[in-house]
Amino acid sequence: MEKNESSSGEKSEVNSTASIRGFRLVISLLLKSVWSILNITDNAQPEDTIRGIERDIDFRGFNVWILILAIFIASIGLNVNSTAVIIGAMLISPLMGPIMGLGLSVGISDWSMLKRSFRSLAIAVSVSLLTSSLYFAITPLSDAQSELLARTSPNLLDVFIAFFGGLAGILAGSRKEKNNVVPGVAIATALMPPLCTAGYGIGTGQWQFAIGAFYLFLINSIFISISTFMVVRLLRFPAKELADSKKQKKLRGYISLFAVITMVPAVWVFYNTVVESLYNRRIDAFVNEIVSYDGTEIVKKYLIQSDSLTTLNLVMLGERVPEEISNEWRSKLKLYELGNTKLRIVQSGMEELGEEGTTSKLLDFYTSAQQDMLTKDQKINLLEAEIQVLKGKRLDFTKLSKEVEINYPELLSFNFAYNMHTDFISTDTIPFLLLEWNPETSIQHRTSRQKMLTQWMKAKLNLDTVVVLPWKGRKS
Repeated sequence: MEKNESSSGEKSEVNSTASIRGFRLVISLLLKSVWSILNITDNAQPEDTIRGIERDIDFRGFNVWILILAIFIASIGLNVNSTAVIIGAMLISPLMGPIMGLGLSVGISDWSMLKRSFRSLAIAVSVSLLTSSLYFAITPLSDAQSELLARTSPNLLDVFIAFFGGLAGILAGSRKEKNNVVPGVAIATALMPPLCTAGYGIGTGQWQFAIGAFYLFLINSIFISISTFMVVRLLRFPAKELADSKKQKKLRGYISLFAVITMVPAVWVFYNTVVESLYNRRIDAFVNEIVSYDGTEIVKKYLIQSDSLTTLNLVMLGERVPEEISNEWRSKLKLYELGNTKLRIVQSGMEELGEEGTTSKLLDFYTSAQQDMLTKDQKINLLEAEIQVLKGKRLDFTKLSKEVEINYPELLSFNFAYNMHTDFISTDTIPFLLLEWNPETSIQHRTSRQKMLTQWMKAKLNLDTVVVLPWKGRKS
């Protein structure tokens, strides 16, 4: 009995061990399959990649003029708010070379390449700022369009775009088969527009634009370089010089510190943007779900920010909202986490000072203008209706007279007109038919033919009434 139990235990242990081995084998095969799919070391061309990036680092002659032309194109695109023109300028721009050169040179310990990359990037930035500042200083179109404004407040998302874009760029560049990834990276990371926007700020004296846009360019440049450095080290590109461990460690520390310092403002801006977006979403939910009163319409919604309180101003047109209703709305602000928000209803006729008073006066003017426009619309509708009536009455008299002449040869002349008639109670338009018959036509025949012509005219012109009169226009 004991032997059977011992044998059964050994079999169970063997089966358990076999199951574990089978499970490990499946996991191992799965990991190998995943690695074969995600492996980026195969088909990498380190030497070709280094030569390709190094070739695009230097800025002189041809490259400088291409950059100047690209800056002009991008500046014009920003000026006229044309996305297509801006994208074209980004494809032309040769800015990616020295930026990727920075990351590559650190990754392969090529300090001479690092100096060249810094020098070329400094030249490129200087030329770009000078060109764009000159353009925006002389152009008569000085308004900041949406494409310009979009480059003045970078946040954490711009960091991610630059980093992932840089990864895509260096991975594509390290392949033997070249594709359109690098131009796509140039568009996604948007190196040109921030420099042009910074030039706009310098050229127009709006330094907040210049600082914000240049900060965005700095973010893009740094994180493209960092992603290039990471891939170069991951793919184990051959080092140019023997690595000094202390020097390498110190350099990596500087890079990390510089990256963190660069990210801090972007993180803060991103945090504020998220907080503001969530707050605005709660405001919209409150207005859409709570603020409703028959006979009124919200024509404007705006916020006024003070030190500790935000005022939500709702400009409403129509029936006056009773105070008890507006107080009920205010009591529900806390339900939407808007406890520090004050609700103010602005309506026509309110006696208030400051911006709300001005809004109220504008609302009075708007109400009056709306009533005046309503009256004008009514007049326009009336005139349009009369025009449609006249269009219905319009006829081709030449064609009509030819048909009458063929069908009624007894007529010497044919006249048709609309006359205005009134009995001083109502006014109507009556169609008149004036006929001049051949004197040789008998009265009986004339009467019969006139009746036929009258019925034909009613059917032809879709008329209910036609008055027929004899025409005395000719002398006998």
